[in-house]
Amino acid sequence: MHLSKRWIVLLAGFYLLAGAAAPLRPQEKFDNFKRGQARDMLRGVADNVRKHYYDPTFHGMDMEARFKAAEEKIQNATSFGQAFTAIAGALEGLNDSHTFFLPPPRPYKLEYGYEHAMVGDACFVVAVRPETDAATKLKAGDQILAVEGYRPTRTTLWKMQYFFNALSPRQSVHLDVRSPEGEVRKVEVVAKTRQLKRVLDLSGASDADFWQLVREGENEDHLLRQRYDEFGDKLMIWKMPEFDMTDSDVDSMFGKAHKFKALVLDLRGNPGGAVTTLDRMVGSVMDHDVTIAKRVGRKDLKPQLAKTRGSSAFAGKLIVLLDSRSASAAELFARTVQLEKRGTVLGDRSSGSVMESRHYPMQVGTETIAMYGASITDADLIMADGKSLEHNGVIPDEAILPTAADLAASRDPVLARAAELGGVALDPAAAGKLFPIEWKSLN
Repeated sequence: MHLSKRWIVLLAGFYLLAGAAAPLRPQEKFDNFKRGQARDMLRGVADNVRKHYYDPTFHGMDMEARFKAAEEKIQNATSFGQAFTAIAGALEGLNDSHTFFLPPPRPYKLEYGYEHAMVGDACFVVAVRPETDAATKLKAGDQILAVEGYRPTRTTLWKMQYFFNALSPRQSVHLDVRSPEGEVRKVEVVAKTRQLKRVLDLSGASDADFWQLVREGENEDHLLRQRYDEFGDKLMIWKMPEFDMTDSDVDSMFGKAHKFKALVLDLRGNPGGAVTTLDRMVGSVMDHDVTIAKRVGRKDLKPQLAKTRGSSAFAGKLIVLLDSRSASAAELFARTVQLEKRGTVLGDRSSGSVMESRHYPMQVGTETIAMYGASITDADLIMADGKSLEHNGVIPDEAILPTAADLAASRDPVLARAAELGGVALDPAAAGKLFPIEWKSLN
């Protein structure tokens, strides 16, 4: 069975929470035993960064001083949240989108019931889940002015999410929001929660915990399935959630696309994924081999090359959609399309989170094991124009941003424009109904 990146993360025991949360019971005392565990985690992360980070000079950063400062902070910490923040802070100085600490999972699942994203330079609520506390206080199109007093920007939003979601979660979040009509208000959104077992038994004595993980993986895979719609013989619209497909799955999707004169590849919200999937995707739209990027690391590395699928490659009109959440492989694909003059890119400037990294799982403990890990960059990627997309992103050929009113009414002007370029008349309201949001189950 093909295991997606998210499956591997899940089975390894890692997850980042869907929203900020607080412990559902009083915190246990942060004693010397727990402090020792946190120190061991720091040392594990530090050792792997020393060995594997692509730049052995760490951009001139004194990482040993940062690790020492983090150890001192752990010594004075009064909770795991403070200790985890110290570990993450040691890596933050690298300013690297793909190098970060993955703390142990929390013993509960929760969801705030809303999704938010940067649209241009402003942060908006883009969807709200029914039957949640958020549904009584927020609506799509609300602009988020502050989260716990901090203003979200393209630079800070992911750091805020990482802090509140993974490092130091809390049970409710305070927002300053402005409605599409201009009303400014303060709201507190409380998470919908489900308590989990603190210890999972995967020894084989009981199958319950194992099959719970399997069910969660299956639910995740369902949410991440490839979705598409067809319009006569003119246009196929493909909503691709992430770059995590086998070669045969990629070939199957492009086999469908061959029937149409134009293809809209919607990479909005796509966080990237596997290098192999990216290579196959690029090779499936090019009539010649393409060097996607030069890889710069500790040693000489082969460039990332996508081999054309030849006569099997899609030769029709290609339109690629991006937004601020399009990252990594999604950005590399779109920029390659631009540089090769193979298609048109529409939407918003992408995330600018483009490095090549590897996940390093680690653990502390013997009888009771705490799983943690780190993502560590092992190569910088330089495009054919001699530039890196890290912190820059892909600038679309045609910038199209939904307004607050569009978000409130579930209109999608970006997809409507893409359909128009593909020869199909599709109004923004109809475009907004093609791929409705699906919420992750808490069960």
